[in-house]
Order: sequence, then structure tokens, then C-alpha cells
Amino acid sequence: MSHQPQVRNSLRDDEPVFDRNQDTHHQLDDSSGRGFVVPFGSPAASRIRASPPFIGESPVVKELFSVIDRVSKLNNSVLITGATGTGKELIAHAIHARSSRAHQPFVDINCSAIPETLFEAEVFGHQRGTFTGAHETRRGLFEEASGGTLFLDEIHALSLSSQAKLLRVLQEHQVRRVGGRENIKVNVRIIAATNTDLRATLTDGTFRPDLYFRLAVVPLHVPELRERVEDIELLVDHFLSKRLSSGKKRRFSAEAMRALFSYQWPGNVRELENAVEYALAVSDRDVLRVEDLPRSVLAESGSKMSVGEQCFSENTTLAELERTYILAMYERHNRHQIRAAAALGIDRRTLYRKLKEFGALEQPKHFDASA
Repeated sequence: MSHQPQVRNSLRDDEPVFDRNQDTHHQLDDSSGRGFVVPFGSPAASRIRASPPFIGESPVVKELFSVIDRVSKLNNSVLITGATGTGKELIAHAIHARSSRAHQPFVDINCSAIPETLFEAEVFGHQRGTFTGAHETRRGLFEEASGGTLFLDEIHALSLSSQAKLLRVLQEHQVRRVGGRENIKVNVRIIAATNTDLRATLTDGTFRPDLYFRLAVVPLHVPELRERVEDIELLVDHFLSKRLSSGKKRRFSAEAMRALFSYQWPGNVRELENAVEYALAVSDRDVLRVEDLPRSVLAESGSKMSVGEQCFSENTTLAELERTYILAMYERHNRHQIRAAAALGIDRRTLYRKLKEFGALEQPKHFDASA
């Protein structure tokens, strides 16, 4: 295939690529800092197309992209951790697509979906006649992924027995099909993912330490959405363009966007996408309003906006009211300036100046005054 990555030289050195008109995967080039897009038409791109892009330009996401670039060039096992809905599978796809194995298979296994009794047959394969229903010899997922990447999602769900069998394959780089007598060499890169703290399970005996350290050669953590609120607008634009037909323009009002910024998003990016879909479904307006958002988002943003009522009295001056309200919102958002500024409807620099004026910057968070 003659297609080559398209390098965009017009970007700032620290700017990741985001093209709102293309549903491609975006990340930073490891050495030059230039962004690049894998074009559709290459084998790598076809796998990226099957998996939605991981989108963001916040500092934590830029750092994540930088780590992905470095990790992709290695063959070490990777353990991806992060809460539900953060995009761990997207990160696994990104690592594979940037690696030398990009033109080879990417095979994913949901470990929680395979019954323990079928684990060996499914993952290692089986010979014909080994058990009832085994009418033909079947290759396992390790063989299917040979030369490429095997993604073990929800790795924490494996039983101790299955963990021991998996560990042996990782150590010996060969599998034996159920009912077979020969060992079959396999060459796979392992990427595992979990939404639990595997280190905590080492002490309670539910996860083998030797398997953990075999998998966690390169640990990689995916931040929660509340840790990268700067990306919410970017993600909302992407979800809108993804759901709307060509030429259709719809957007959220400023008030609705403030509510989206204020919400904590326990379900992370997946919950944000659901919220966008909900608003599109319940409203036919071109400008989506705050009342079009799910009740969970409205309930939280509504409770936060009631702070002003709590700090008002007949003798309160406007300056005192402003100070009390800004500081209350700042504390309510755990001293997170980006989120507090969004909830207040002001920019970060204005909030920073106000907090400095109020003497509330002894322990500043999430803001660089020189930025």
C-alpha cells in the first residue's frame, strides 16, 4: 500500500491534531512534536476506523499521547488502567496502530465474558473431538493474533486457574491446544486493561503477583474526564458531528455547555456521549438548551447554581456577594480553576485574577498564570 501518514507542518510544536471533519485517530509524533493522521486506505487505518478515535488536547492527554508514541515502538507488555468509560480499548488500538505490528491482527478478548470452563478452548484452541461439540480443530485467539497484538480486556476477571495458564503461555511463548500434544509457538504483544486496582488484589490473593508483573512492564493510566475538562467541548463537537447527517448544524447553548462543564461525569467519556445523544433525541432545536440534558446533569448543575442564593442577605454589597459566590464555587469544585471558571461563566484568567485579589491562591491548582 502506497499511502503514507500525512504530516501537518503548520501546527504549533505542542499542538495535537484534531480535524473535526475526519473520523481518524490523532496523536503526537514522538520526536518532532508534529501531529499526523493515519489515512484511511491503509491496513492500520482500517483498524482505527473500527475503533473510535481518542480525542483530546488537554495537558494530561498530550502527555498520554507522548507515552503512547514511545510505548508503541516497543514490544513490551502494557497494562492500561482507568475507570469505566475512559477509553482504555481506544488506547490499546492506538498503541497497536503505531507499532511495527500495525499490519498484523489486533485481537481482543473480554475476559469477563468467557466462562472459566471455556477459557482454554477459546484462548488456546482445541483439537477435533476433544469434547462434545468439538466437531473440528479450531485455532485459539493466541494463534489468531500471532504476529500482532492480543488485547486482554477486564483482565481482573480471570480466575486464578486461568491466570496460571495464561502466565505459562506468556513465559514460554507457546500454546498447546486442548486435546493436542504439540506446542505451537506464538509471537504476540500483550496489552491488558482493567478498571480495578490490581495492586490491591495482589494482597487479597485474587490476582497472581507473577502475572501482574509480567503484564505491567509498561503501566499506562487513562485519566478520567473530570481530570481533563478542557476536552469536553472538543468531545461534544465530535459527538455532534458523528451523529448528525452531512450539512446539519446543531450546537449546545452557552448555558448548556456550562452545565456540561460543571458535571462530574462518573461515567466519563461514554456518559458524555450518551448525554449528547439524549439531547439530540429529545429536542429538534438547532441550539440545544440546558433543559435538553439528562436529569443527572441538570440535578448536579442546578444544585451548584444555588450557591448564590445561600450567600445573599439584605446588607450584602455587590463586591461581597461576588467574592462569596466565586470562592464558594471555587471550593465546591475542589479548587479546580478550569471547572469553577466554566461554572461561573468566566474565563480562567479572570478567575485567576479574582482569586489572587481575594488572597485565595495559597495552593493554586490546575492553572499556570504564565500560560
